[in-house]
Amino acid sequence: MARDEKLKERWETVVDKLSKQFADGDTLDLDAIIYLIGVQELGQFDKKFKKDHKLDLMHIAICKLLMPYGYYELDFVDKDGWPHYKIVSELPHLKAGEQSVLMKEAIVNYFLETSYIS
Repeated sequence: MARDEKLKERWETVVDKLSKQFADGDTLDLDAIIYLIGVQELGQFDKKFKKDHKLDLMHIAICKLLMPYGYYELDFVDKDGWPHYKIVSELPHLKAGEQSVLMKEAIVNYFLETSYIS
């Protein structure tokens, strides 16, 4: 199976499992999945987040997802348990479609590493 086909199949598996688990079967979009990863990485599951914290959670997720690609590294965790990342190398300029593919690939790899999918 071609790499792109395998990625598409795994992405659909991630979306399907997360949508069933967190959205009563409604299909989650890329941003919603990134948000869920941010909550997972923060580990504060019982907390309600305000809009600005939701953006911070998405930032945490993006940094975590792009760490294996060498773009970010964990700098420190503050007293409230929020991780802070620093840029290791600048992200390349990508078209919107290329950004989407990179994030989907990073998300699939994240869920493979955590054994959420196989």
